[in-house]
Amino acid sequence: MVLLTSDRGLCGAIHTSITKMVKAELKDKAADQNVKIICVGDKSKMLLQRYYPQNILMSMNEIGRKPPSFEDASIIAQAIMNSGYKFNQGDIYFNRFKSAVSYKTLKLPIFSPETVAAAEKLTVYDSVDSDVLQCYLEYSFANLVFYGLKENACSEQSSRMTAMDSASKNAGEMIGKLTLYYNRTRQSVITRELIDIVVGASAL
Repeated sequence: MVLLTSDRGLCGAIHTSITKMVKAELKDKAADQNVKIICVGDKSKMLLQRYYPQNILMSMNEIGRKPPSFEDASIIAQAIMNSGYKFNQGDIYFNRFKSAVSYKTLKLPIFSPETVAAAEKLTVYDSVDSDVLQCYLEYSFANLVFYGLKENACSEQSSRMTAMDSASKNAGEMIGKLTLYYNRTRQSVITRELIDIVVGASAL
């Protein structure tokens, strides 16, 4: 499993939705040591290491601070392929951007070389030897990671903009309430002083 999140804040629900999906799928598989988690970004690691520390194979930090590039995706894919862990299948978890106020948590399947080599329609292509197949898998994996990073970055940005918009509205409402409270307090003090002056003048 490859979890794509980031190291940036103001979009907590984005990371929570991914970890919730992973927890639901690991509910019956957590004891299986063959199930490994690769966290891209600190947020997913922080949320999952409390529950599944034995399943986390590796984590990659400093992801999400800048717009993702294909070079980042290639580095991530290369690190996973060079981890020494042989997988039969896997999934990439990410959030897909839908609109400025919504996103959907999805997963993309990752297939092993054996699975791709056993595909029925692979024989349609000529000269598909082991080297060509390996190059295809590496490029395809990097593409999938890059797609997930881009979609996730869009979802995070929209969530961050929504959070900032809500914060601005809340700050404006708070300023309005405080201004009203200040004006009422000031008016109350002025009224009390005027009453004291009138009462003193009447007593004289």
